[in-house]
Amino acid sequence: MEDLTRRRALSIGAVLGIASVTGVQNAWSWSSAGSLAGTDTVTDPFQVWDPEADDIAARLLADGSIPAVNKAWNAWVRNKDALPAGMPGYLTDYLKGVNQLPSWADPELLAASEKLYKRLNSYLFVSESLGSGILSTVIPREARAVYWSAGGANMKERAAKTFTFGYDLHSPTAWQPAGYFLVSANKTRLVHSVVRNLLVTSKRFMETADQPKPISNGDILVTFHSVATVAHKNMKKWGIKLSAKEEAADLHAWHVALHLLGVQRQFIPASWDEAYKQADQMLWPVVAPTAEGINLARTLIGYIEDATLGLTTGFVNEMVRYLIGDRYADWLGLPRDWVSRGLIKVAWPVYVAFREGLSPVVPDGLYLFDQFIRGVAMMFLNNGTSPTQTPITLPAANRPGA
Repeated sequence: MEDLTRRRALSIGAVLGIASVTGVQNAWSWSSAGSLAGTDTVTDPFQVWDPEADDIAARLLADGSIPAVNKAWNAWVRNKDALPAGMPGYLTDYLKGVNQLPSWADPELLAASEKLYKRLNSYLFVSESLGSGILSTVIPREARAVYWSAGGANMKERAAKTFTFGYDLHSPTAWQPAGYFLVSANKTRLVHSVVRNLLVTSKRFMETADQPKPISNGDILVTFHSVATVAHKNMKKWGIKLSAKEEAADLHAWHVALHLLGVQRQFIPASWDEAYKQADQMLWPVVAPTAEGINLARTLIGYIEDATLGLTTGFVNEMVRYLIGDRYADWLGLPRDWVSRGLIKVAWPVYVAFREGLSPVVPDGLYLFDQFIRGVAMMFLNNGTSPTQTPITLPAANRPGA
């Protein structure tokens, strides 16, 4: 299918009556009384970035250290790994200060999250990779930042790197010495900072920018909601039973993850109720189609439809529709397949109940759904080519032509 021009994407928004096609945020009103900080102030997270990490990133770009750092990072993958040699001293000093859990992290809740994620890994991966991955393409700021950064030119690799973060967070050993998440989070935080420094030099990106620089605390929280809050909602919708402790453990793991990404405590919702309130202000009002997002969505879906995964175009499109809703799927121009839709609508809840041990009924689509989960995992985690995860690395430039 032909790429949509920016003008055509904006026209779609006008026809659908979308007021926020440009991704402009409404005035911020959420109070930090509902945050981990527990204060009662109203500070706009979309005007807060990550100055310490951003300064480090600027120095790495200025002295040409990105290739050396990426090479050094090959030896730094597990939580227990020592910081590698071969990095500039200022980067090593910075990482010594941030490569650790915050003092308020609860070991019992983090251990409970590992146990929970071992149980829910497959469902979370479906929700957070294909569902939230495609949902991100109708978040204008995120879609444009991804498209015009280096990763936008190689979405197969970029998606694999992104979902390495989520996979490591949801690992049964995420917080243990042999786990990967602490390292993945710190690498991702620096990737964000390098991209912030690079995208402001992109003429094409800045033409549509409505912030001084991208990936603010608010933007990171929007992504959190499109991933974690949506997944929490899906688990409920799919009939997966969670105890109060399991829900608390899930949210606490994300609390620590957001902290490791440089989000301030005054912005991190302290409860799922507050998370839903925050999402209602910062996520759902701004979703809209963009030329960049439509291009990214079609590229991602095209990878999953690859014949080597054995998944039909109709099934993949309808699974996306099931996960993100018809309104957003229509923006992306996804064709319909009513046979696949009927199967998914009926069989997916039965599949979840069967896998959860809540029903003895074997769903008609058992093999197909198992194949789907394996195929998506292969594509999103390792670029579809390797049995290992794709390493997180720093970019040294924007998308060619940006």
